[in-house]
Amino acid sequence: QVQLVESGGGLVQAGGSLRLSCAASGRRSLNMGWFRQAPGKEREFVAAISGSGGSTSYGDSVKGRFTISRDNARNTVYLQMNSLKREDTAVYYCAADPTGFSRSPSLNMYWGQGTQVTVSS
Repeated sequence: QVQLVESGGGLVQAGGSLRLSCAASGRRSLNMGWFRQAPGKEREFVAAISGSGGSTSYGDSVKGRFTISRDNARNTVYLQMNSLKREDTAVYYCAADPTGFSRSPSLNMYWGQGTQVTVSS
């Protein structure tokens, strides 16, 4: 069983930065990542990182602004979000997948409870 706990969300002005954290327990070195979901929209892939940290991928809407990283000693994944825009407002969910990491939510994934990010103009 895997448990994921996110933190770091909040209210920020457009152009600002936030860093999200996701602490995992139960298993180590899983492929992990972030999705987000805005009201009335589907859950959207944001970023993913391999278990070793050697491979990352990003959604087109965040590429160049967001950076995913991990500290395997702490079993924690981070999402550094810079140059935030109003359209980044959403609930951000951490996910872990023992079988790989799809850009679409899958039944294999474990999920955190979500953390709200609100970007104001």
